[in-house]
Amino acid sequence: VFSTDRIIAMSFPSSGKQSFYRNPIEEVARFLDTKHADHYKVYNLCSEKGYDPKYFHYRVERIFIDDHNVPALQDMLRFTDSVREWMSQDEKNIIAIHCKGGKGR
Repeated sequence: VFSTDRIIAMSFPSSGKQSFYRNPIEEVARFLDTKHADHYKVYNLCSEKGYDPKYFHYRVERIFIDDHNVPALQDMLRFTDSVREWMSQDEKNIIAIHCKGGKGR
């Protein structure tokens, strides 16, 4: 996990067997709800898989980027516009961003 005051970079919030070696989705949700209640948005950059956004109160945006690939300019502009808008709404707002392993994208 990489963190600044307003940005958290992490690996995929997982369930089932994968939660033994990746972030368990329930724990990620608990952490975000405890530390940043109503002030976080999750960005899933994984094209390979998703999860039920209810865990994060439907504040999840998915940008489809293939692992070990450069994102399309249009996708990066959409991402940066969304982040800028979210962060400007409230100085308490943070983003949690992830791909699969937490470092490839």
